[in-house]
Amino acid sequence: MKSSKNNSGTIDKSIFHTIISVKPVLLFTIVLLSFQVAAAQLPDKDKQVVAVEYMTGTGDMHGMRIAYRPNFNYDLEIPLIGATRLSWETSLNLFDLHGSARNEATYGISVSPVFSKALPNLSDDYPLTLEFGIGVAYVHEEKFGGVDIGSFYQFEDRLGLLIGLDKSQNSEIAVRYIHYSNGGLNTKNPGLDFLSVAYLYRF
Repeated sequence: MKSSKNNSGTIDKSIFHTIISVKPVLLFTIVLLSFQVAAAQLPDKDKQVVAVEYMTGTGDMHGMRIAYRPNFNYDLEIPLIGATRLSWETSLNLFDLHGSARNEATYGISVSPVFSKALPNLSDDYPLTLEFGIGVAYVHEEKFGGVDIGSFYQFEDRLGLLIGLDKSQNSEIAVRYIHYSNGGLNTKNPGLDFLSVAYLYRF
């Protein structure tokens, strides 16, 4: 993993390195707990989803994702995890660097399988869902925001918590960690890390 530079206005990447290192353990723990405790059901699988997401992360970079999930959802029974839903999501991603290079911006598209797991609820009015997945993305520029990401093609992985705003979960707020990396397909692979907030609507 490439070492980070502590410049003013730059998010300390050591925070993201910590997230990356503990992510598998955290995910496994949450999944096991959710499997052993009665959890609420997932939303209606016959509905489509649209989402708008704001991201902030590496090098004072900001982004916006506009995502769509068709109603092609599949309920699975996965060993150790239990009842899980597989959905497919496509998105348009816009990235912009603020600060001294505020004119540097680019866009990309991504396609990702998304796995959802209902979690034990603190309140029936606000159902909780764990979300994780690894997809692929195409980014229009290899170099932007002062970063050479090494390839037009990136992997997009996510780990998120969704909070339903109603019992039917037609509206949800998501808090996510999103990581972009070319997976070592190029010798230059700094990775881009984002924390995000999204609004999802089912119809």
